[in-house]
Order: sequence, then C-alpha cells, then structure tokens
Amino acid sequence: MLTSQLPSRVEPYKLAARRERLEGLVALDKLPRLAEEAGDQTGDCHVVLEFGVDAQGRREIRGHLQATLALACRRCLVPLSQDVSSEFLLGMISDEALAAELPASHEPVLVENEQLDLLTVVEDELILSLPQVVYHDEADCHVSADQLVSKTDGEAQEAPATNPFAVLNVLKGKDALKGKK
Repeated sequence: MLTSQLPSRVEPYKLAARRERLEGLVALDKLPRLAEEAGDQTGDCHVVLEFGVDAQGRREIRGHLQATLALACRRCLVPLSQDVSSEFLLGMISDEALAAELPASHEPVLVENEQLDLLTVVEDELILSLPQVVYHDEADCHVSADQLVSKTDGEAQEAPATNPFAVLNVLKGKDALKGKK
C-alpha cells in the first residue's frame, strides 16, 4: 500500500498476516524527540515498512528509512546537510517480558492493544541512526584553521604555575631547624 503520508497508528498484526507493505513520508517537524536531539528539522523522511511473519511464526517489520537532516557542525555549530538512513528489523511483542525471546537480529517493538504508533517507531529509528559527530570540511567550516590548532612548545608559554605546597616546604624547613637546637 503506497501512501503519501504514513498513518500515525496501525494494526500491525493484521498487516503482518496479510504481508502488507507501507511506503510513505513522515514530516520531520512532527517528531519532537528528534528536534531535542538534532534541532528543528524541515522536510520529510521516506519510510518503507514491510510487515510479515517469519518461519518461526514471529511477526516482524522490515524497514528502511532515509532523510536529509540539518545537523550542527561540532566545530562552528552552523548546520550542515547530512543524509541519514537506516535498515532495521523489528519483532512485534505484546509484553516487554517477551523481548528476551526474540533473536539478536530483531529489535523489540511493543504493540499495545493491537495498535502500533508508527511515528514513534520512525522517530526512534531516526534518532538511533544519527551520526555521533558531524563536521564541515575544514575549507567550509566557519572556524578558521588557526583556531583549530593548539599551541605548541615553540610558542610563547605562560609563566610556570606556582607550587601550592611551597609554603609547606618553608614550614618544614623551620621545624627541622628547631629540632637541631
């Protein structure tokens, strides 16, 4: 089933029994937790979800998502465009205790009252696929190369720090003199 916008809630067990495929868009500005992690976003995330049942009778969702996000450069904090994509395999569970029964290849997704919030699933996968750090190329960064270089030994050095225990050495020296008298 091809839709322009993915529905926010579905009945995943019925979709899995019929081996349905959902493909559509999710507006990035409708994902508040993504905005907390990566800042306000515009545009859409393209999502493909294939519902099915595996050979062991487990209901699963195979998915792919792709979006272009504006992420802040860690040097200059100016946003840059970053393509983010993810392939995922979700195992549907009705109780959190059943998550341990899923194979390692499946991520658990909790289905409550035979309903699944697709927007939450997409948002979770987008957040998990965010890169750890993002940088502009040095030539494009708004921070100059001079600001990125740390000082070396050949450059002007600060005055050596005073030893906070120097006073104790002086006191220790006076005590040693008293003991010799």
